[in-house]
Amino acid sequence: MQDDEEDRYRAPALDKGLDILELLASVDGGLTQAEIAKRLDRSPNEFYRMLDRLVKRGYVTRPDGDRYSLTLRLFGLGQLHAPVRRLVSYATSIMRELAETSWQANQLVVFDRGSAVVIAQQEAPRYWGISIRVGSHISLFDTGSGHVLLAFRSPEEREMMIAEHLRSNEEMKLSPDFFARLDQVRDRGYEMMASLQTAGVYNLSAPVLGSDGHGIAALTIPYITLVNAPAAPDITRTITLLQAAAARLSQLAGSDVRSKE
Repeated sequence: MQDDEEDRYRAPALDKGLDILELLASVDGGLTQAEIAKRLDRSPNEFYRMLDRLVKRGYVTRPDGDRYSLTLRLFGLGQLHAPVRRLVSYATSIMRELAETSWQANQLVVFDRGSAVVIAQQEAPRYWGISIRVGSHISLFDTGSGHVLLAFRSPEEREMMIAEHLRSNEEMKLSPDFFARLDQVRDRGYEMMASLQTAGVYNLSAPVLGSDGHGIAALTIPYITLVNAPAAPDITRTITLLQAAAARLSQLAGSDVRSKE
Protein backbone atom coordinates (compact mmCIF):
# COMPACT_ATOMS: atom_id res chain seq x y z
CA MET A 1 0.00 0.00 0.00
CA GLN A 2 2.84 2.37 0.86
CA ASP A 3 4.48 1.75 -2.54
CA ASP A 4 1.16 2.57 -4.25
CA GLU A 5 0.98 5.88 -2.35
CA GLU A 6 4.56 6.77 -3.32
CA ASP A 7 3.90 5.96 -7.01
CA ARG A 8 0.73 8.06 -6.99
CA TYR A 9 2.68 11.21 -6.09
CA ARG A 10 5.75 10.61 -8.24
CA ALA A 11 7.21 13.59 -10.13
CA PRO A 12 9.60 12.10 -12.71
CA ALA A 13 10.98 15.43 -13.92
CA LEU A 14 11.72 16.56 -10.38
CA ASP A 15 13.34 13.22 -9.59
CA LYS A 16 15.50 13.57 -12.69
CA GLY A 17 16.66 17.04 -11.68
CA LEU A 18 17.42 15.95 -8.12
CA ASP A 19 19.33 12.91 -9.40
CA ILE A 20 21.53 15.21 -11.48
CA LEU A 21 22.19 17.61 -8.59
CA GLU A 22 23.03 14.79 -6.19
CA LEU A 23 25.36 13.17 -8.73
CA LEU A 24 27.23 16.40 -9.51
CA ALA A 25 27.58 17.11 -5.80
CA SER A 26 29.42 13.80 -5.37
CA VAL A 27 32.15 14.36 -7.99
CA ASP A 28 35.03 16.77 -8.54
CA GLY A 29 35.67 18.33 -11.93
CA GLY A 30 32.18 17.91 -13.37
CA LEU A 31 30.70 15.40 -15.83
CA THR A 32 29.66 15.45 -19.47
CA GLN A 33 26.05 14.78 -20.46
CA ALA A 34 27.04 11.28 -21.60
CA GLU A 35 28.81 10.58 -18.30
CA ILE A 36 25.79 11.75 -16.33
CA ALA A 37 23.52 9.48 -18.37
CA LYS A 38 25.84 6.50 -17.93
CA ARG A 39 26.10 6.92 -14.16
CA LEU A 40 22.34 7.27 -13.82
CA ASP A 41 21.71 4.44 -16.29
CA ARG A 42 19.63 6.58 -18.63
CA SER A 43 19.75 7.82 -22.22
CA PRO A 44 21.68 11.11 -22.73
CA ASN A 45 18.68 12.59 -24.54
CA GLU A 46 16.61 12.24 -21.36
CA PHE A 47 18.78 14.84 -19.63
CA TYR A 48 19.27 17.54 -22.26
CA ARG A 49 16.31 19.76 -21.36
CA MET A 50 16.75 19.25 -17.62
CA LEU A 51 20.45 20.21 -17.79
CA ASP A 52 19.59 23.24 -19.90
CA ARG A 53 17.07 24.43 -17.29
CA LEU A 54 19.48 23.82 -14.40
CA VAL A 55 22.11 25.92 -16.19
CA LYS A 56 19.64 28.73 -16.93
CA ARG A 57 18.45 28.77 -13.30
CA GLY A 58 22.04 29.00 -12.04
CA TYR A 59 22.29 25.63 -10.27
CA VAL A 60 24.68 24.09 -12.80
CA THR A 61 27.44 25.63 -14.90
CA ARG A 62 29.60 24.56 -17.85
CA PRO A 63 33.05 26.05 -17.12
CA ASP A 64 34.88 23.65 -19.45
CA GLY A 65 32.54 23.63 -22.44
CA ASP A 66 30.94 20.19 -22.32
CA ARG A 67 31.37 19.38 -18.61
CA TYR A 68 28.64 20.25 -16.13
CA SER A 69 29.44 21.25 -12.54
CA LEU A 70 27.41 22.49 -9.60
CA THR A 71 27.46 26.19 -8.83
CA LEU A 72 27.21 27.44 -5.24
CA ARG A 73 23.55 28.40 -5.75
CA LEU A 74 22.32 25.67 -3.38
CA PHE A 75 24.91 26.75 -0.84
CA GLY A 76 23.65 30.31 -1.13
CA LEU A 77 20.03 29.26 -0.67
CA GLY A 78 21.00 27.25 2.38
CA GLN A 79 22.72 30.29 3.85
CA LEU A 80 19.47 32.26 3.65
CA HIS A 81 17.87 29.76 6.02
CA ALA A 82 18.48 28.90 9.66
CA PRO A 83 22.28 28.31 9.50
CA VAL A 84 23.01 31.99 8.84
CA ARG A 85 20.61 33.14 11.53
CA ARG A 86 22.23 30.70 13.91
CA LEU A 87 25.71 31.92 12.94
CA VAL A 88 24.68 35.53 13.54
CA SER A 89 23.16 34.52 16.88
CA TYR A 90 26.42 32.86 17.92
CA ALA A 91 28.47 35.80 16.67
CA THR A 92 26.61 38.66 18.33
CA SER A 93 28.20 38.50 21.78
CA ILE A 94 31.64 37.60 20.37
CA MET A 95 31.55 40.55 17.96
CA ARG A 96 30.43 42.90 20.74
CA GLU A 97 33.30 41.75 22.96
CA LEU A 98 35.75 42.10 20.06
CA ALA A 99 34.62 45.68 19.48
CA GLU A 100 35.08 46.50 23.17
CA THR A 101 38.56 45.00 23.44
CA SER A 102 39.86 46.26 20.08
CA TRP A 103 38.15 49.67 20.15
CA GLN A 104 37.21 48.98 16.51
CA ALA A 105 34.08 48.12 14.54
CA ASN A 106 33.80 44.66 12.99
CA GLN A 107 31.58 42.74 10.60
CA LEU A 108 30.74 39.17 9.61
CA VAL A 109 30.73 38.36 5.89
CA VAL A 110 29.61 35.27 3.93
CA PHE A 111 29.59 34.31 0.25
CA ASP A 112 26.14 34.45 -1.35
CA ARG A 113 25.23 34.25 -5.05
CA GLY A 114 28.41 35.70 -6.46
CA SER A 115 29.20 38.30 -3.81
CA ALA A 116 30.61 38.69 -0.34
CA VAL A 117 27.66 39.84 1.79
CA VAL A 118 27.74 41.50 5.22
CA ILE A 119 25.34 39.57 7.48
CA ALA A 120 26.20 41.20 10.83
CA GLN A 121 28.13 44.23 12.01
CA GLN A 122 29.14 45.69 15.35
CA GLU A 123 29.76 49.41 15.85
CA ALA A 124 32.96 50.67 17.45
CA PRO A 125 32.36 51.39 21.15
CA ARG A 126 33.77 54.92 21.02
CA TYR A 127 33.49 57.93 18.73
CA TRP A 128 35.40 56.70 15.69
CA GLY A 129 35.03 53.57 13.60
CA ILE A 130 34.29 52.33 10.09
CA SER A 131 30.99 50.48 9.69
CA ILE A 132 29.45 48.72 6.69
CA ARG A 133 25.70 48.25 6.47
CA VAL A 134 24.24 44.77 6.93
CA GLY A 135 23.23 43.48 3.50
CA SER A 136 26.03 45.30 1.67
CA HIS A 137 27.63 43.38 -1.21
CA ILE A 138 31.40 43.71 -1.46
CA SER A 139 34.01 42.40 -3.86
CA LEU A 140 35.77 39.08 -3.52
CA PHE A 141 38.89 40.37 -5.23
CA ASP A 142 39.93 43.60 -3.51
CA THR A 143 38.73 43.27 0.09
CA GLY A 144 40.10 41.44 3.11
CA SER A 145 36.82 39.60 3.60
CA GLY A 146 36.78 38.45 -0.02
CA HIS A 147 40.35 37.19 0.15
CA VAL A 148 39.62 35.18 3.29
CA LEU A 149 36.42 33.69 1.87
CA LEU A 150 38.38 32.48 -1.17
CA ALA A 151 41.56 31.46 0.64
CA PHE A 152 39.89 29.03 3.02
CA ARG A 153 37.93 27.04 0.44
CA SER A 154 38.90 24.02 -1.64
CA PRO A 155 40.28 24.73 -5.14
CA GLU A 156 37.01 23.52 -6.68
CA GLU A 157 34.86 25.76 -4.46
CA ARG A 158 37.18 28.70 -5.08
CA GLU A 159 36.88 28.23 -8.85
CA MET A 160 33.08 28.18 -8.68
CA MET A 161 32.96 31.24 -6.40
CA ILE A 162 35.16 33.20 -8.80
CA ALA A 163 33.07 32.10 -11.80
CA GLU A 164 29.86 33.21 -10.07
CA HIS A 165 31.40 36.53 -9.05
CA LEU A 166 32.60 37.24 -12.58
CA ARG A 167 29.14 36.50 -13.97
CA SER A 168 27.62 39.08 -11.63
CA ASN A 169 30.30 41.75 -12.21
CA GLU A 170 32.31 43.18 -15.06
CA GLU A 171 34.86 40.76 -16.43
CA MET A 172 38.42 40.97 -15.14
CA LYS A 173 41.64 39.00 -15.43
CA LEU A 174 43.05 37.48 -12.24
CA SER A 175 46.84 37.33 -12.20
CA PRO A 176 49.00 34.55 -10.71
CA ASP A 177 49.95 37.08 -8.02
CA PHE A 178 46.32 37.16 -6.87
CA PHE A 179 46.24 33.40 -6.31
CA ALA A 180 49.65 33.53 -4.65
CA ARG A 181 48.18 36.13 -2.29
CA LEU A 182 45.34 33.77 -1.39
CA ASP A 183 47.87 31.05 -0.58
CA GLN A 184 49.74 33.48 1.66
CA VAL A 185 46.52 34.39 3.46
CA ARG A 186 45.75 30.73 4.09
CA ASP A 187 49.27 30.00 5.34
CA ARG A 188 49.30 33.06 7.61
CA GLY A 189 45.77 32.44 8.90
CA TYR A 190 44.43 35.95 8.26
CA GLU A 191 44.49 38.86 5.82
CA MET A 192 45.96 42.30 6.50
CA MET A 193 45.81 44.77 3.63
CA ALA A 194 45.41 48.48 3.07
CA SER A 195 41.83 49.23 2.07
CA LEU A 196 41.42 49.84 -1.64
CA GLN A 197 38.22 51.77 -0.96
CA THR A 198 39.08 54.10 1.97
CA ALA A 199 42.40 55.83 2.67
CA GLY A 200 43.94 55.21 6.08
CA VAL A 201 42.01 51.98 6.73
CA TYR A 202 43.48 48.49 6.99
CA ASN A 203 41.33 45.43 6.34
CA LEU A 204 42.03 42.80 8.99
CA SER A 205 40.13 39.58 8.30
CA ALA A 206 40.17 36.07 9.78
CA PRO A 207 38.21 32.96 8.78
CA VAL A 208 35.32 31.35 10.59
CA LEU A 209 35.79 27.65 9.89
CA GLY A 210 33.19 24.88 9.73
CA SER A 211 33.49 21.27 10.83
CA ASP A 212 35.23 20.36 7.54
CA GLY A 213 37.93 22.98 8.05
CA HIS A 214 36.69 25.16 5.19
CA GLY A 215 35.77 28.79 5.65
CA ILE A 216 32.09 29.58 6.11
CA ALA A 217 32.49 33.29 6.91
CA ALA A 218 35.03 36.05 7.37
CA LEU A 219 35.24 38.13 10.55
CA THR A 220 36.68 41.50 9.57
CA ILE A 221 37.89 44.67 11.30
CA PRO A 222 38.28 47.84 9.20
CA TYR A 223 41.17 49.07 11.35
CA ILE A 224 41.88 52.77 11.84
CA THR A 225 44.66 54.18 14.00
CA LEU A 226 43.20 56.12 16.93
CA VAL A 227 45.78 58.88 17.34
CA ASN A 228 44.10 60.43 20.40
CA ALA A 229 43.74 57.11 22.27
CA PRO A 230 47.15 55.83 23.42
CA ALA A 231 45.51 52.99 25.35
CA ALA A 232 43.88 51.55 22.21
CA PRO A 233 45.36 48.26 20.96
CA ASP A 234 47.82 48.62 18.09
CA ILE A 235 47.33 46.73 14.83
CA THR A 236 49.38 43.71 15.95
CA ARG A 237 47.35 43.30 19.14
CA THR A 238 44.13 43.84 17.19
CA ILE A 239 45.01 40.99 14.82
CA THR A 240 45.52 38.69 17.82
CA LEU A 241 42.13 39.69 19.25
CA LEU A 242 40.50 39.15 15.85
CA GLN A 243 41.98 35.68 15.42
CA ALA A 244 40.88 34.68 18.91
CA ALA A 245 37.32 35.85 18.23
CA ALA A 246 37.22 34.04 14.87
CA ALA A 247 38.52 30.86 16.53
CA ARG A 248 35.80 31.02 19.21
CA LEU A 249 33.14 31.44 16.56
CA SER A 250 34.67 28.58 14.54
CA GLN A 251 34.42 26.31 17.57
CA LEU A 252 30.74 27.18 17.92
CA ALA A 253 30.34 26.33 14.22
CA GLY A 254 31.82 22.86 14.77
CA SER A 255 35.50 23.39 14.00
CA ASP A 256 38.26 22.02 16.22
CA VAL A 257 40.46 25.09 15.65
CA ARG A 258 42.21 26.42 18.75
CA SER A 259 42.37 30.04 19.82
CA LYS A 260 45.78 31.67 19.31
CA GLU A 261 45.34 34.29 22.00
